[in-house]
Amino acid sequence: MLEQNPGDWTPIRTPRLLLCRPEARDEAAAVELHTDPRTNVHHPVPASVTRASSSRTFHEIRQHWYRHGFGVWSVFAAAEPGTLIGFTGVSHRIIRGRPALNLYYRYSPAVWGQGLATEGALEAVRLAEELLPGLPVVAYTSVDNIGSQRTALAAGLERREDLDEDRGTYLDLYLAKGW
Repeated sequence: MLEQNPGDWTPIRTPRLLLCRPEARDEAAAVELHTDPRTNVHHPVPASVTRASSSRTFHEIRQHWYRHGFGVWSVFAAAEPGTLIGFTGVSHRIIRGRPALNLYYRYSPAVWGQGLATEGALEAVRLAEELLPGLPVVAYTSVDNIGSQRTALAAGLERREDLDEDRGTYLDLYLAKGW
């Protein structure tokens, strides 16, 4: 897997967002966001989302940056760069035996409905295509998470039923670009 120059990936400014490599100081806000019941409404097993599992997820996000030079950003409102409002970006994944980039986004319910997830996702897909050409970008979500599906579609991904994964009690629904 190609290593990247972190300077190409962070910090990034969009019209309304500041996208930065996650720092240790972001962990408390990350855990709060990931354990907020509102951000887990569509999680297939919401009881599995604990403070400990959310802390592990945050550390995995940071480790991806150390290993690869890019990953999921901490997201701040450009007008308020001290307030973390979410996470978005791409990270390496193997999907159906093929290297790919997983598109991730999770934002504070306080900023839902403003198009910020789409703005961040568009930038993640744009940079992925520019700096990691040839790697498809994929996103997966639950069947009932229409908001997540809309964000992926708005970021340029297309519905890919052939990639869906039946987990027994739920279905991972996939969208992809460049597959």
